Amino acid sequence: MIVVSRRVCLPDHELEWQFIRAGGPGGQHVNKASTAVRLIFDIQASSLPELYKQRLLAKHDHRITDSGKVIIKNQSSRSQHQNREEAVEELVQLIRSVMTAPKKRIATKPTRAARERRLQKKKHQGDIKAGRKKPVL
Repeated sequence: MIVVSRRVCLPDHELEWQFIRAGGPGGQHVNKASTAVRLIFDIQASSLPELYKQRLLAKHDHRITDSGKVIIKNQSSRSQHQNREEAVEELVQLIRSVMTAPKKRIATKPTRAARERRLQKKKHQGDIKAGRKKPVL
């Protein structure tokens, strides 16, 4: 059981694990042991509240596929156990990121002084560029 918050827990059977060989340093150990971890979590089939599912599916994250699965790969450690823990923590952080509702953006107008500064800067840049031209004879 993975605890995300006081109200949300994920049962272990909702997580699919794949163990693959990791690259990088480690000598013969790397060639023999499958320490890298790939965690696959199906958002649609999960027991998450419907609101969290919708927010996760709407989130633009490279770890979420078009079919609605979260795929997290971790190979930062030589230990399979530690890689599993880090992958689970990454999944929990992803779910927690959609728990709070995003703030609505309030459209604002630039102030009069800001508009004047912008126009002054444009005029100044135009003068600089005009000064680079060859004089007309």
